[in-house]
Amino acid sequence: MNTLNGYITAIQSHEGISLVKVNSNNTAFTSIVLDTNETASYLRNDHFVKIIFKETEVVISKDFNPNLSIQNRLQCTIESIKKGVILSQINLNFGETVIKSIITTNACEQLDLKENDSVFALIKTNEVSLSPND
Repeated sequence: MNTLNGYITAIQSHEGISLVKVNSNNTAFTSIVLDTNETASYLRNDHFVKIIFKETEVVISKDFNPNLSIQNRLQCTIESIKKGVILSQINLNFGETVIKSIITTNACEQLDLKENDSVFALIKTNEVSLSPND
């Protein structure tokens, strides 16, 4: 599991669901939370939270302007690649943090990924979870 620290910058709630914007490493994240500030006390501006997402939910792009609906776009550098027969683990430097992505080895080879390449890590809003940073 990837875990980053951040702080809430905005919350939009409607009918028990919140779209929460969080800043981490000077990058904006968005997350959909099935709570509001009335049901979860940690959902308030400037509150520190943990940003959590699975390695298998991190998509890699070499295109710096992909025309996609994915809002979480993290500019990273590839630190290392561990290729397996079917899956590969890509370790990405995102500021002072290492983010892991697991993609197919076929995709890794098609993208011609190499150490020190600049890439974007893309994570769908509904795949990002938040938890209080207590």
